[in-house]
Amino acid sequence: MRRPKSPLPQRHGLDAARLRLPAAGPWATVRDHLVDRLPRLEPHRIDEMLRQERIVGLDGPITQRTPFQPNALIWFHRDLPAEVPVPFDIGIVHRDDDLVVVDKPHFMATIPRGQHVLETALVRLRRDLGLPELSPAHRLDRGTAGLVMFVTRRQLRAPYQNLFRDRAVRKEYEAIAPYNPAVELPVTVRSRIVKERGVLKAMEVPGDFNAETRVELVEHRDGLGRYRLLPATGRTHQLRVHMNSLGLPILGDTFYPELTETTLGDFTRPLQLLAKVLEFTDPVSGLPRRFESLSTLRAWDDYAAWAAGPTSP
Repeated sequence: MRRPKSPLPQRHGLDAARLRLPAAGPWATVRDHLVDRLPRLEPHRIDEMLRQERIVGLDGPITQRTPFQPNALIWFHRDLPAEVPVPFDIGIVHRDDDLVVVDKPHFMATIPRGQHVLETALVRLRRDLGLPELSPAHRLDRGTAGLVMFVTRRQLRAPYQNLFRDRAVRKEYEAIAPYNPAVELPVTVRSRIVKERGVLKAMEVPGDFNAETRVELVEHRDGLGRYRLLPATGRTHQLRVHMNSLGLPILGDTFYPELTETTLGDFTRPLQLLAKVLEFTDPVSGLPRRFESLSTLRAWDDYAAWAAGPTSP
């Protein structure tokens, strides 16, 4: 059964939030239920949204007197957080009728979450490219720069997302980290990585491995190494954790080995980790695909400029 289409258009490239009311409850009105269900919104703000007809159901706007209806669907646009603009552009590496592959800059989240909504790659690209159905086939964390692949239409999500789920994409990363001749490379690092909900850092724990990364040294100079990282799995923070476990923490890493607090508006010393290559067999056309980032890492090209805290990646 197809999901009902939202009565509300996108706003700022964002779909309206969708809520299904419970099958039963003590509430006389939809308004009473929303006051209980959305504790982060003050009751007066919910009343204001209702007066402005910003909360709607399949039959039209919800009012303060609309009776509670079990299992009914409602839609509304959430209030946007105050955001610090991310002062970097998104590079377009490839675009066709099915795919958009971009160079995401450091400090930009892939999708809306928490304090990052409008200043995310998805929202910017939907707006700038005029592609309201654009969605990511995978994600990069906010600190990592490089290739992210998006599909242009909803019906394409599953085949391309399944490539990443099934580990059918060859991914290659580049990192800048200290050079230590005592660390024998290349090496394949295998460990069990656990990331608990609500905990910022991932941890390596005893047990069967669920994370695997091949680490290769490409070149070194002046105490720094340029590394090629080839992950066979995709655990949260996997590359950062594995490099740190080798005693080679990636430059600019504010999580490993030590958690360092930074402000949202601090765009200095970006994490020197770049998603460099995506390679796979296209699930729609059957043809081989290979995309390579056009970006480079500042600490290798100009370490002094990176270490001085510039406001560009």
